[in-house]
Amino acid sequence: MTAKLDYHWRLRQVMATRGMFATTDLLGPLAQRGIRLSSSQVYRLVTVRPERLSLKVLMALLDILDCSIDELIEAAAAGPAEKTRTARGVGGAGVGDLRPKRARIAPR
Repeated sequence: MTAKLDYHWRLRQVMATRGMFATTDLLGPLAQRGIRLSSSQVYRLVTVRPERLSLKVLMALLDILDCSIDELIEAAAAGPAEKTRTARGVGGAGVGDLRPKRARIAPR
């Protein structure tokens, strides 16, 4: 019997641990490395598990986030299909307590 393999794409979590909470935070660093992606392409890269990924983009992400491939892609045994998330990311997409602090404006 052949083992079925799967993976978890952890880009959003790795970005959150580095203090990058907006998907557009990747636009500038990717452009500095010669990778031109639209904001919608970067959004999909962060929020949706990619089926295909350029090695240049992968290497740029590893360099930008100063992480290893093991942190970005977690191997997992294949199981039942995951429920799809809504565009708003209901369920927190696994970032939990890593959300930025809400700003407070003090009166003068």
